[in-house]
Amino acid sequence: MESAYGRWDSPLTAAELAQSSVSLFHTYPLVDGDFTYFTVPDPLAGGRVGLFRKPVAGGEAAELLPGRYIRSAVNEYGGGDWAVSDGLVAYSDWPSGDLRLLRAGQDILLAPGGDYRYGSLSLSVGHGLVLALREDHSAPGEPQNTIVGVPLDGGPARVLAQGADFYSSPTMSADGRLAWVEWDHPNMPWDETRVVVDGEVAAGGASNLFPQWADGALAFISDESGYWNFWRWDGGKPEPLFAKEADFCGPMWNVNPPPYTVIDGHRLGCLWYEDGLPILGVLNFGGEPSLTPLQTEAVAAGNVMAGHGPRSAVRLGYPGRPSEFALVDWEDGTVSPVYTASSPTLAPEYVSTAEQLVFQGAAGAAYAWYYPPKNPAHPVPAGPAPVLVLSHGGPTGFSDPSFSPSIQFWTTRGFAVLDVNYSGSTMYGREFRERLLGKWGILDVSDCVDAVKTLVDSGLADPKRLYIKGSSAGGYTTLQALTNSDVFAGGISVYGVADAEALATDTHKFESRYLDGLIAPYPEGRAVYLERSPIHHLDRLNCPMLILQGEDDKVVPPSQAIQLAKAVRAKGLPVTLRLFPGEGHGFRKAETVQAVLELSLEFLNS
Repeated sequence: MESAYGRWDSPLTAAELAQSSVSLFHTYPLVDGDFTYFTVPDPLAGGRVGLFRKPVAGGEAAELLPGRYIRSAVNEYGGGDWAVSDGLVAYSDWPSGDLRLLRAGQDILLAPGGDYRYGSLSLSVGHGLVLALREDHSAPGEPQNTIVGVPLDGGPARVLAQGADFYSSPTMSADGRLAWVEWDHPNMPWDETRVVVDGEVAAGGASNLFPQWADGALAFISDESGYWNFWRWDGGKPEPLFAKEADFCGPMWNVNPPPYTVIDGHRLGCLWYEDGLPILGVLNFGGEPSLTPLQTEAVAAGNVMAGHGPRSAVRLGYPGRPSEFALVDWEDGTVSPVYTASSPTLAPEYVSTAEQLVFQGAAGAAYAWYYPPKNPAHPVPAGPAPVLVLSHGGPTGFSDPSFSPSIQFWTTRGFAVLDVNYSGSTMYGREFRERLLGKWGILDVSDCVDAVKTLVDSGLADPKRLYIKGSSAGGYTTLQALTNSDVFAGGISVYGVADAEALATDTHKFESRYLDGLIAPYPEGRAVYLERSPIHHLDRLNCPMLILQGEDDKVVPPSQAIQLAKAVRAKGLPVTLRLFPGEGHGFRKAETVQAVLELSLEFLNS
């Protein structure tokens, strides 16, 4: 019997997805000697992230610190919360914030947390140090960031760099030279940063990221050319290693390890993106520079392969199966699975794979991934399908086309999904990213509208059943779309920004000046903030809303969601607000994920 779109019986239940689906997106793997190390979250344990080790030669993975939660809260988004070298593991413990060391089976406290947070960890075993970004919350006002060296023998931390607003990526050469990345307000790390060596600026004037020592010289990634390409510094003027109109890294939201491996003095193992898809390969700069791709089926790749030597580990995503950590041998080109993310079983005939949509937006070509509804147990009804438009976060972010159980949750029920990489997204070069400067809440919105209108014009979307959903900055785009167009029949905001002015005046240090570039400097541009804030234009809203918010969110305060729901309710429109205790900016608990899916499904079918 034919079932209506959106009401198909699906093999994916919200409970199964929440309890058994593990995302590897915010974790990373590293190789040290004969072992691959990696972290994995456990949704049934409140999202606790555990550290595992697996022999390179094969065998079972074992958790090294049962019960410990590996996590850092530097810059609120964290990153670089563990590092490994010569069998030693340094890590940041949650919620204590302690910096700890695992050595020969002993779990040792190196530096207490409390008012301090540690991230961007790097082990310099030869110099007896853990290098770290330390964030000091002991005084009122913005926390103070420094680079510190913490002795492995347990002595007091030494401040090695201070004075800049932000730091990341400390790394020490064999002869004791210290390099790092720093930047100041109002820049974000994808705007302008400096690579510094022993207090002297080696590279500036662009987004310069991820330094690593390579045979006495310093490799790093810079978008000086308009794309994040590899450069080299050897004491003089920095020089490009290889020019390509492709990005070799993504935006540094988390201060994670570098996204490439130093194989030897003239080769780097790396990944880059072309047409929204990743390519693994080897950059050889020993003579005439060359780039040799490796063959994989991956359609997504995590940008963490840090280290030295002929092997490294990377997160790979595939079109029809869960993502995995994989071991890459740069010498013979083999890519071997290490750990596969758990996920509810979904037979291949149920999987909807992404099709790239290139459409014309207000500022030029933009991109989206289209997932058609698919379920072999249900005949496709006559007429076009309802569409759920996804607006990713950031907004300096990127959506890839890898297998996502949460997207399949919708497509197996008879919804199409359109995941939009609007103007301002990364992986398409600096010019595309900077389209959004001064235009946030305008171009991202028009691109989402133009993308779904392209589907309507192609006969693939029901114009009466178009919905939009976004989280964080994507929630802002969602709210702007609902108050600045009449295209959508409903919207779901997940810890979304309703009041841009409130975000500019009440958020954490890392993003406190982010909106200077995206909207206007504040308070000089206050009128622009008021015009761009959905909360002030609910008279234009004409559809129902679902608002989902963590009570402990430090990035987008829950007061925004409460205020928004109150205003929508006063207008007489249907609105559901759900606050989740114990959740921050990003939902981690299985029960929360389940509730979000069930509430969203009920909302779209109401």
